[in-house]
Amino acid sequence: MSDILRQQIAKIISITDAEFDYVLSHFVYKKFKKHQFVIQEGESVPNDYFILNGCLKSYFTDHNGKEHILQFGMQDWWITDYQAYYNESKATISIDCIEESELLCLSFQHREKLCAEMHKIEHFFRKKTNKRNVALQERILSLLSNNAKEKYDQLLLLYPRLFQKVPKQLIASYLGVTRETLSRFNSSSK
Repeated sequence: MSDILRQQIAKIISITDAEFDYVLSHFVYKKFKKHQFVIQEGESVPNDYFILNGCLKSYFTDHNGKEHILQFGMQDWWITDYQAYYNESKATISIDCIEESELLCLSFQHREKLCAEMHKIEHFFRKKTNKRNVALQERILSLLSNNAKEKYDQLLLLYPRLFQKVPKQLIASYLGVTRETLSRFNSSSK
């Protein structure tokens, strides 16, 4: 399973077996059940999570109890409440498992230690953060400028696997549409 992390790192930097073993020694493996919380709003957020297997969702619950999905996470993706993780503060979002999931957990302290000791790992994390920032900007711009059908088409184009793993009502919530609207998009794209 750790090969998934090794492959992701190797896309950005070259790393020896010994270096990878050292990096991996700073992670903790955890398995989560379907619907189990990884992070709950109001709790501390000690880890960034690398997804080995499974599917997760991060979301914010508003004052009316409505869930607003911020992102999904699948194999080979990272997920956490980054505000709480980097600021060592309480979570403002929740993350739970859409399906049984296996994660590698990296504490903030271990991340900082690795980055201080290994310039190439610091470079890896900087590149991953840059990609996340670009994806976040693209999502915000899409929310502001695209209609519902355009958002759906873009999501389908970028992440076709998501539609195989995530229930339709969650995709509808992510896009900010009703399930009926999503069903119309599904039938019109066949």
